Amino acid sequence: MAKKIKVNIHELTKQKGISLRELSRLTDIRHAALSELANQKRQNINFHHIEKIAETLEIEDIREIIDLIDIKD
Repeated sequence: MAKKIKVNIHELTKQKGISLRELSRLTDIRHAALSELANQKRQNINFHHIEKIAETLEIEDIREIIDLIDIKD
């Protein structure tokens, strides 16, 4: 079975009670870039963005942000 990386932006913003736009403002990452990440539309992940998200949301474990999931072929 193939694997895919999933970025858990929607889940994290819901848990923290903030909008994607607010996360964009706090991290200084473009809203469009966050939206693409959240909706699995981005082919490349900018690790600097992941670091900024972790720092802003006070996340210690990267696995809270990124998951490896099985996808059907």
